[in-house]
This record gives sequence, structure tokens and C-alpha cells, in this order.
Amino acid sequence: MGALPKRKTSKARQGERRSHQRLSPPSLVKCPQCNSPKLPHLTCPTCGTYAGR
Repeated sequence: MGALPKRKTSKARQGERRSHQRLSPPSLVKCPQCNSPKLPHLTCPTCGTYAGR
């Protein structure tokens, strides 16, 4: 038999524990070629250019 909690975990304590698990929004930059949003350090999904190539 494993260990059991002695007290119920309150909603505030649950929130404190889960406060670091949130998702961060993706950082988008503008493509210099077509000005559409793209992820940094990756090719543009619209025009396919990367670092001026």
C-alpha cells in the first residue's frame, strides 16, 4: 500500500503547483521576403526562403 495524503489539496495550492505548466505563445517574426508571420530560425512556410536564400 502506497502513501496517502493526510489532507485534501486546496484549489489555491493546486493552482500554485500548476502555475508553471502554462503554454507560452510562439514567438513570431516577419518574413523579410513576403512579410508573412513565421517562426524564427526556420524557413518561411509561405514563400520558402531562409536567411535570404
